[in-house]
Amino acid sequence: MNTIPKKSFAQKWHIKALVWTAIVLALFIASCAMTGVDVGAFLIGFNQFMQIFYEMLKPDWSYVPFTIKPIIQTIQMALIGTLVGSIIAVPFAVLAARNIVTNTVIRGTIRFILNLVRTLPDLMLAAVFVAVVGIGPMAGVLTLAIFSFGMISKLFYEAIETIDMGPIEALTAAGATKTQVVWFAVLPQVYNHFLSYFLYTFEINVRASTILGYLGAGGIGELLQRSLGQFRYDRTAIVVIGTFIVVVVVDTLSNQLRERLQ
Repeated sequence: MNTIPKKSFAQKWHIKALVWTAIVLALFIASCAMTGVDVGAFLIGFNQFMQIFYEMLKPDWSYVPFTIKPIIQTIQMALIGTLVGSIIAVPFAVLAARNIVTNTVIRGTIRFILNLVRTLPDLMLAAVFVAVVGIGPMAGVLTLAIFSFGMISKLFYEAIETIDMGPIEALTAAGATKTQVVWFAVLPQVYNHFLSYFLYTFEINVRASTILGYLGAGGIGELLQRSLGQFRYDRTAIVVIGTFIVVVVVDTLSNQLRERLQ
């Protein structure tokens, strides 16, 4: 008697699994047809992929000294870009917070600017700044600063909207100015949030700066682009290993610092 319901449940589960599998496959095939993705081309070139992978398994360790300076430059780009973007983000976040600025026109304008900034792709910004200021870390710093500004502004004003309004009301009743209210009642409540967002954005920027460097925006990405262009996959492996180590170290330190701030 007890085995019949289990069998029935198993049959129903298998039917649902088959239906959902068929739906996913149908959507996958339709998407490939609509976007022109040729899965067969990847399968045909899989041997070439394995050849590249095989060459990367034999790293050119003599290339390590050439990667140290670009890796340091990548970290510096991420740090400066995150710091500049975070500083600019603070006043914009305050002006975008619903509980601080009651004027819908001002708040709506600020939020529109922030949405516009977050819409701009990083790669497009990097390409534009490379064209404007030339190849080098300056283009990368400007790109990361704008990205950090857009990201931290949104996270920060959302944190400000969740603060306790008691201190704000007390200072306002005592005759404090708006600047004093923000400085003494708002920022102390979101200070830990701000540092956490800063560390999180810095962690993302370390990864992003590698890709931006590929476009000529400085850092380790330039070596990545050069080694790939020269088909020196043994050197590409060194760049990948170095980037991986930096990302793991930054990620670990960032997580530990964020845990202490909570």
